Amino acid sequence: MENTKILLDENEIPRKWYNIQADLPTPLDPVLHPGTGEPIGPADLAPLFPMELIKQEVSTERWIPIPDEVREIYRLWRPTPLYRALRLEKALKTPAKIYYKWEGVSPPGSHKPNTAVAQAYYNMKEGVERISTETGAGQWGSALAFSTCLFGLDCTVYMVKASYEQKPYRRVLMNIWGAEVFPSPSQKTNTGKKILEDDPETTGSLGIAISEAIEDAATHDNTKYSLGSVLNHVMLHQTVVGLETKKQFEMIEEYPDVMFGCVGGGSNFSGACFPFVGDKLTGKKPELEAVACEPTACPTLTKGPYTYDFGDTARLTPLLKMHTLGHDFVPEPIHAGGLRYHGDAPLLCKLVKENSIGAVAYNQNEVFEAALKFARTEGIVVAPETAHCVKATIDEAIKCKKTGEDKTIFFANSGHGHFDLAAYDAYLSGKLVDYAYPEEKIRESLANLPKM
Repeated sequence: MENTKILLDENEIPRKWYNIQADLPTPLDPVLHPGTGEPIGPADLAPLFPMELIKQEVSTERWIPIPDEVREIYRLWRPTPLYRALRLEKALKTPAKIYYKWEGVSPPGSHKPNTAVAQAYYNMKEGVERISTETGAGQWGSALAFSTCLFGLDCTVYMVKASYEQKPYRRVLMNIWGAEVFPSPSQKTNTGKKILEDDPETTGSLGIAISEAIEDAATHDNTKYSLGSVLNHVMLHQTVVGLETKKQFEMIEEYPDVMFGCVGGGSNFSGACFPFVGDKLTGKKPELEAVACEPTACPTLTKGPYTYDFGDTARLTPLLKMHTLGHDFVPEPIHAGGLRYHGDAPLLCKLVKENSIGAVAYNQNEVFEAALKFARTEGIVVAPETAHCVKATIDEAIKCKKTGEDKTIFFANSGHGHFDLAAYDAYLSGKLVDYAYPEEKIRESLANLPKM
């Protein structure tokens, strides 16, 4: 009988995070000050982040120790299982072997607390009293509310209005853990007020919500800002997923040929795949394929130019070198709310630009079709975000059926869809709309890129 679940002991939770910056062929382009255009230093970031996270952001050390207090909370749900999707394989009649790492077992239901716990810990150690943040689908907001609750911090969440209305129970979950949640744009900040004046019917965007959260942190001495994706230290913390996955593959003497993960800002894909991509960069596994999966309604990696841009709509953040659709871009309110960010993590974007990682985009109807096939074979109802890499996995497995290749396929199963049943209902009742690549909207937004 084939083993369907590969488990690690609690003492095998990684003791160090992996920093892919140590293995990049060339260093990242510098982060630039939005006013001067010059590279920023730690002092520029100090109003927003605790110093330990700033050090991690710029570090090129390969291994960063995980604090004992963080590992102790990780033990609530980590290590997470690696599954062999035997029932899906059988349904597809594929010779390929399909594996997925299941992060939906965390209390907030996704991979997000892997960094939320670490960020709350470092803020607590520095004496911060409150953290402000943004959230798209609500997974990040839930994770930070959970983490700040455990460390005794207050938490303010600006939730993209489209998701706030689509996913009310995510808000309730954040409230249960003590966080205050506002639909973004809101009347709580000058940024929100201005955007609502210009467009009272706006559905919001992650760029707008980031602007509000940053303004909140910058105008309150007891508050720091926390980001759930994009930044280097977030990618770093998420590698706990990929490091566990490597151990689990070693236990069964396997190694993936191709890896898939959904991408909004990049933390899920990077966390699961970077420890393997590191093997590719150092020549240990040069043939490895790693593919980032995104929606056609917000095709950052597949359509966005690689250039400097702001991380938020109000242009409060430093300038990051990344694939971007323009900081003004407001995507359609698709149900994969966590994949609606105009940019992506600079580390991920650099690797895509240099062809170390691939990228593909899907419409939401085909994505939900794949999610249903997965639910009806493996039993797990995945988040709409995760469904993008389920679609890629099924396509790859069918391709193997045609070629006869017995590839080992992996995908990062980043979270459950229990708060997304309205989206599944829309799909099942034929009401889900596919949004074409918004070429005109993106062209307008790209016209406002910062002049370098």
